[in-house]
Amino acid sequence: MSKIARLALLVSLVLFLLVSADAVCALEDYSAAPDFKLRDLKGKEVSLADYEGKVLFMNFWATWCGPCRAEIPDFIEVYDEYKDKGLEILGVSVDTISPDKVLQFVRTNEMNYPVVMATRDLFKDYPQPRAIPTTLIIDGKGKIRHKQIGTMSKEMLINFFNEVSKED
Repeated sequence: MSKIARLALLVSLVLFLLVSADAVCALEDYSAAPDFKLRDLKGKEVSLADYEGKVLFMNFWATWCGPCRAEIPDFIEVYDEYKDKGLEILGVSVDTISPDKVLQFVRTNEMNYPVVMATRDLFKDYPQPRAIPTTLIIDGKGKIRHKQIGTMSKEMLINFFNEVSKED
């Protein structure tokens, strides 16, 4: 294993230990999610308006992050099962590698949901997460309902989706 890979693994483990896997911030005063305009890895523009009426899981992650990699299979499975019921996932890569390399990772891991690259403009409105993975759950009216710091399991994804979609 290369020094860079070992360092990335160590950083991932430290972040994981600093932030418990089930750290959830339920927001009592639902704030409006700021609009964004980003490009997916194929060049298509993506904005918050594209998700109106749906429950959006906006997942900040990176290819080098062990906990991020661990949750991807559950995201894939839940997206496949619930996308027709109003669930959407948007992967927001905070990687500093090229979008082409992120796309290669996405294809290798058969990620079936859209992925965009984080930009400086995005972090003007959405504070850069202190730890990854971090997932914002945005309801169909564009309100941020939860902030999940740490990994999300299939059960957590489904429970949050059911909770937010029934209240919407």
